[in-house]
Amino acid sequence: MGNAKKTWLVCNAASGSNDDEAVAELVSALDNAGMPPARRIRFPDDSAPTPEELDAQGVDLLLVFGGDGTTHTVVTRAYGWNGAVLVLPGGTMNLLSKRLHGDVPATQIVERLARGKARRVRPSVIRSRHGEGLTGVLAGPGAIWNEVREAIRSSSILEVVTATREAIAHSTSAPKVVCEGVDCGREEGYAAITVNPHDSGLEVKGYYAETLGDFAGQGIALLNRNFRDGPHDRLGIHETIRLVCPEGEPMGLLIDGEPFDGGTADQFSLANCEVDLLATADAR
Repeated sequence: MGNAKKTWLVCNAASGSNDDEAVAELVSALDNAGMPPARRIRFPDDSAPTPEELDAQGVDLLLVFGGDGTTHTVVTRAYGWNGAVLVLPGGTMNLLSKRLHGDVPATQIVERLARGKARRVRPSVIRSRHGEGLTGVLAGPGAIWNEVREAIRSSSILEVVTATREAIAHSTSAPKVVCEGVDCGREEGYAAITVNPHDSGLEVKGYYAETLGDFAGQGIALLNRNFRDGPHDRLGIHETIRLVCPEGEPMGLLIDGEPFDGGTADQFSLANCEVDLLATADAR
C-alpha cells in the first residue's frame, strides 16, 4: 500500500483471539510492511470512527482486528467513506475475514496487502429494519444459545450450566419460526433459521429442534455454532425473505452474532456493503 497510506487500527481486547500479544504481533507486521498505525482505537472504550472523522484526519486505510460483532460496528459506522477497510481475524468465528481472505492469520493478510495483492470489493450483505448483517442472521428460539456463549466468557461454571439448561429447554419448546409466502420447509417451522448473504442471493437454512438437541449433547460443538453444519433443510436462495413466528411471539434474533429484539415478523433483503472492503482471498 506504500508509506503514503495513513492507517488507523481498531482492536477489541475482549474478542476471542485478540490479546496484547496478538495485537503486538499485528502491529509489528504492519510496521514491517511500511504501514504503522497512526492511531490505535481500543473498541468499545473508544468509539468506532465516522467517515467525517476519518476524512478530517486524512486516513486512507482502516483496519479492524476483532470479532464479528466489533467488525459489524466498525464497518457499518464507516458506510459512505471513500477509504478502505481491512477486516482481520481477531475474534472467535471471524466469518467476514474468512469470506474476504480465507482462513488465514492476520499477519499473512498484512503480508498480502504489502505485496499489492488486495482488491477493493463491496460484498453482498443483509439489510433489515435492524440494520445491516455482514455475515448472517439467525432467527428463532435457537438464538438463545448466544447467552451460553456470553456465560462462557464470564468464566462462571454455574452460569454456563444454568444458561445451557435454559437454552436446551427454550430452543426445543419455544414457538418456532417459518418462511412466510415461500414454499420451503416444515409447516411447523424451525427452532433456528439462518440467512447468509452470497452474490447469488440470501441462502436460507432451517434447523429443527431435534438438531439443536442432538448437538446440545456434544456441549462445546453447539457453542461454536457447529450445529450449522448439522442436519438441516435448505430453504432456497432469495432476494428477500420474510420470517414469521405463527404464534405471534417475538422472535429471537442474532445479526452477526449480536442479539437484537426481533418482532413477530421481520424481513431481510439482499443489499451491497456501502464502504470498500479489501479482499485478498485470490492472492498467491
